[in-house]
Amino acid sequence: MAFYSFLFFFLSLLVNTLSVSSTVNDPRTFIVHVQRDAKPSVFPTHQHWYESALSSLSADTYELEGGGGGVNRIIHTYSNVFHGFSVKLSTLDAKKLEEFNGVLGVIPEQVRHVQTTRSPEFLGLISSDSAGLLKESDYGSDLVIGVIDTGIWPERKSFDDRDLSPVPAKWKGECVAGRDFPATSCNRKLIGARYFSSGYEATNGKMNESTEFRSPRDSDGHGTHTASIAAGRYVFPASTLGYARGVAAGMAPKARLAAYKVCWASGCYDADILAAFDAAVADGVHVISLSVGGVVVPYNLDAIAIAAFAANDAGIFVSASAGNGGPGGLTVTNVAPWVTNVGAGTIDRDFPADVKLGNGKIIPGVSIYGGPALAPRRLYPLIYAGSEGSDGYSSSLCLEGSLNPKYVQGKIVLCDRGVNSRAAKGEVVKKAGGIGMIIANGVFDGEGLVADCHVLPATAIGASAGDEIRKYISAASKSKSPPTATILFRGTRLNVRPAPVVASFSARGPNPETPEILKPDIIAPGPSGLPSDERKTEFNILSGTSMACPHVSGLGALLKAAHPGWSPAAIRSALMTTAYTVDNRGQIMMDESTGNSSTAMDFGAGHVHPQKAMDPGLIYDLTSYDYVDFLCNSNYTTKNIRVVTRKYSDCSRAKRAGHVGNLNYPSLSAVFQQYGKHKLSTHFIRTVTNVGDPNSVYNVIVKPPRGMVVTVEPEKLAFRRVGQKLNFLVRVHAEAIKLSPGSSVVKSGSIVWSDGKHEVRSPIVVTMQEPL
Repeated sequence: MAFYSFLFFFLSLLVNTLSVSSTVNDPRTFIVHVQRDAKPSVFPTHQHWYESALSSLSADTYELEGGGGGVNRIIHTYSNVFHGFSVKLSTLDAKKLEEFNGVLGVIPEQVRHVQTTRSPEFLGLISSDSAGLLKESDYGSDLVIGVIDTGIWPERKSFDDRDLSPVPAKWKGECVAGRDFPATSCNRKLIGARYFSSGYEATNGKMNESTEFRSPRDSDGHGTHTASIAAGRYVFPASTLGYARGVAAGMAPKARLAAYKVCWASGCYDADILAAFDAAVADGVHVISLSVGGVVVPYNLDAIAIAAFAANDAGIFVSASAGNGGPGGLTVTNVAPWVTNVGAGTIDRDFPADVKLGNGKIIPGVSIYGGPALAPRRLYPLIYAGSEGSDGYSSSLCLEGSLNPKYVQGKIVLCDRGVNSRAAKGEVVKKAGGIGMIIANGVFDGEGLVADCHVLPATAIGASAGDEIRKYISAASKSKSPPTATILFRGTRLNVRPAPVVASFSARGPNPETPEILKPDIIAPGPSGLPSDERKTEFNILSGTSMACPHVSGLGALLKAAHPGWSPAAIRSALMTTAYTVDNRGQIMMDESTGNSSTAMDFGAGHVHPQKAMDPGLIYDLTSYDYVDFLCNSNYTTKNIRVVTRKYSDCSRAKRAGHVGNLNYPSLSAVFQQYGKHKLSTHFIRTVTNVGDPNSVYNVIVKPPRGMVVTVEPEKLAFRRVGQKLNFLVRVHAEAIKLSPGSSVVKSGSIVWSDGKHEVRSPIVVTMQEPL
């Protein structure tokens, strides 16, 4: 097992061990995976078999779905993504159950969290080009996107069903009624809605229905936003508090939507997420969009990876957010190779709100504050919260109750980013009598900025700008001219350069579980409230890989509509091999957190280019059995492979075929552990399928990682028909470099197959490691 994989596995195991329970008798939720064909004939149904197994564990009683709390309570049963159930058990009983005949695995539940209007035009989907992707796919009509998230607000204009044809005849889903959500809430656009709360309530007790809806209705806004990005209708005019005026539209405006609510006040629970996947597969969705993430664990312990495999096996394209843990490395989540993993980039739109200091210096910032501006040509007293509060740490972060109104009244307050939300800091400052707020990034946030709606005049600045303002406050406080400032709100700015930029928050590689598979796969536009903020707006501008993921989900629906025969892997391949890595200045995309050039560990194959993805020329296709071979070569046991895939595996053939990196993936990633070796080498076998012109010849262009030799055999691929497959071999040779123990260095290059019309690009990433 590679160093990264081992390290992350160890840390994940430690986290899971600590989180299972304080004692072996503390109950928690487990996912129980059983063999479909193992049910003894004495039981008429699987349900009876489950009941019998649980009743034999201990004297504790159990209850069926929908019952009250209690140990050994069945929470959900599953029959599509796999056969099994979720249940609350003591750890001792979970271990006993794992030994039962027919039980493949007992998986501890994870609690996951959501990864929190100009993008169709920025992506090139709104144009006069009558042969574009939207035209070719009839806007994704009759394709169904399942959004697993916080629910949906069905009255939004983005979900209007005007001019849509009847609900597709093959659709098997339902519109489940609940609080403030009658069955009539669905229409020809929103054709299905369900909610799953039993897993949430099994851990937290009965939900507080004064703050949450026991229905598919969205009390958070996150799910509504992701759904509108994936498949919202054209809405004009659209704006957020006067910012970003224009047309709001999703990626696939005519695609149908099905909402599966699984996220509640304290998170998104695996038992409910699995139930949503189970329903979505049965309902007949074509795409699943999942903007939640959690701890990376081996695939056989990852409920999302298991459910996504079954969805992929059914021909469903699954898109998931990479996570918001950036800009640090090893932060990417949802890393299974059968899931298309999406990071976040900025678009060419900005909301400048600059700080003008008393010394005349202008500090750049961003904001979408829409209330009364500060008085023009007036400077206000400026303080740093960390030097004015009850205790330096709490006040520096502007936490609830930490600011003394005596020092804050009528002043602009500089707060440090972290712990509580950025908008909540403004609430704290406003309560204490502050007239404005500046939020400064911490050193780990870097220079990446997020524009927020605020309850008072406020702006966000980078880490270095925060240092500069603190120094100014300190120096001015000792002089005869006390520190002053104002905030200059400049509205919406378009055609910003550079763009796109890899967002600071976007999670980075390497892949913690399988470093030989590059993650994230691609990036897409990532930019896209407080109870006391009573301003209501139909549209919002949110940031996060949560917002990048549904862009790709919508594009996946468009590609599926245009190419009905394409597999999920083919769709991902088209998006990856046509992605671009240069910005609108013609330079490698910038890393927002550092201001330097980004790398494949940040953006994967690059930023999506929908028009080119429509006609990629060649694709790297995969079947479910290719993934089985991948798991074999990743040293998963036969039993654990069956947990993930529901398939028997003979790993002898896979082992003969090569190594983990030989999965027919559109990117190539090698990990060299030096161990004192001087010369290092590896190879990749790839198969490409012609989906372009019948008679076409592709020549290879190799850009090796610096200091390495990369060869491709053959150097020319001649196709005679559409659908023809040809193989090629890539060899990578490297020489060891001097590294300190435990350190590594990453180098990137690419191979491009070109026929003069198409350019099929694959990144090559080589990691050199010096083991401890």
